[in-house]
Parts: sequence; C-alpha cells; structure tokens
Amino acid sequence: MSDRVDVMHAVSTLRWGATTHAGRRRSANEDSFHAARGVYFVADGMGGHEAGARASATAVAILCALGESENATSDDVRAAVSDAHRAVSRIATRPGKGAGTTLSGAVVVQHDGVPSWLVTNVGDSRTYRFVDGVLTQLTVDHSLVQELLADGAVTAEEARTYARRHVITRALGGLVEPEVDCWYLPMVPGERLLICSDGLTDEVSPGCIDEVLRTQPHPQLAADQLVNYALLAGGRDNITVVVVDVDGGPSRGTGEHGSRFGRHSSVLSA
Repeated sequence: MSDRVDVMHAVSTLRWGATTHAGRRRSANEDSFHAARGVYFVADGMGGHEAGARASATAVAILCALGESENATSDDVRAAVSDAHRAVSRIATRPGKGAGTTLSGAVVVQHDGVPSWLVTNVGDSRTYRFVDGVLTQLTVDHSLVQELLADGAVTAEEARTYARRHVITRALGGLVEPEVDCWYLPMVPGERLLICSDGLTDEVSPGCIDEVLRTQPHPQLAADQLVNYALLAGGRDNITVVVVDVDGGPSRGTGEHGSRFGRHSSVLSA
C-alpha cells in the first residue's frame, strides 16, 4: 500500500488513512468510500449483497468528481448528491433489487477566502472532528432513534440498544429525494476528521474513539485500530473508517504534531 498525501487548492497538506471490513457476521461488504484530492466520503449501502454495494459505490463515484473542481460550492455538492440519488434510484428500480445508501463526509474548499470543510450528510453514517483534544460529532443522524432522542423519548443509553435504531429517515435511492445537510466549517491546522459508517459507532463508544484519535498519531493506524476495536466488540455490520489529518499544529492535546503519512488499506484481516 502506498502512502497518501493530498495537497488541495494551496489550502493545506492533508494526510489520510482508510480501512473497510465486511465485519464478522456479513458475507459481503456494502460500504464504499472515497479519499483523495480533497474529497472524503463514506457510504453505507442497503439492499443486499449486490444492490447495496452498487448503491454505495455509485454514490461515492459521483461525489469523487468534486475533486476536479478548483473550488466546489454547496450548490455543487447538492447537485452531485442529487445526481447520486437518481443514479441509486435506477439501481433500486431493477426487478427485485431495492437499493439505497447513506452518505457522509467533507470536501476541501475555500469559503470567503478561508480554507474550509464543506460537510455533507444523508442518513446515519457520521463525520466527527477532533481538535484541541475534543471529539465532536459534526453530523446529525437522519434516523428514527435520533428523532426520539431529540424529543426526549429515549435516553442516549437507551438509544444504543433501541430495537429500531437502524431505521433511517433519509437515504439516497428512496422514492423521495432526501434533504441534504450541507454546511461550511473553517479548517483548523492540526485537526483530525473521522468519517465512518455505523458499523463503527454501533460497536465502539465515543470515549474509545476519542482515545484512539488522541493517542494514535498516524491516520492509517488510527483507522486500522478503530476497525479492529469494532471487530473485537462483535463486528455485526460492515465497518468503514476514514481519518484525515490537517498538517499545521498540535490537535491531540498530547503535544503531537499530527501524523506523518496516510495511506489506504481496503481490507483489514480479522
């Protein structure tokens, strides 16, 4: 595997690592990801072995074209997500092939002259930010259990084991085109972005994720370690993790100055 270092639009040097695994109970991996040229996304497909994998791969293939733009805008991202929705919908209309996918991640842009992330989310895959020793979930899940949490009907602890916690309220490929969460976030030198499918967050606690991002300076090893923790916890779903580091200063709260190199590992052995 070769190292991966992205330099986008004279914004910053970004170093990344990514790992995806089918998990211990699934015979196929329906997750897909893209990580290159300032475009970082994870998609979690639904619809069975072939349809789910095709749905997620189709979505990230369309979104990766944003890397060809000198400076993508929120309108560009929304248009790409709309194109992805229509493409996934065509897969879903094949006889006997229901299909859909979540999508979460970020694109590197200049916004009002400031290097920024253009964060995008549909469904319950997530994007987190780790900066100054603090882990923050940037995206909000589009799921039934998240709505119950917001209404106070269940607690955070109850939500982790809620029977219908995997019912999502927005996805690409459904009968209705979903509303897309999309916003700009100024980039911070030394910060770390984590993008993942729910195969990670269903198995690994926020405290454990925080600890790995805090103590593991290499983005690839951080991604590998998080996936391994999900596997050790049961690995009941496909697991995909992308970690992106922004060079330029300490972000872990430990005096480390970021990772040295990032690379892509497509499969981590259990």
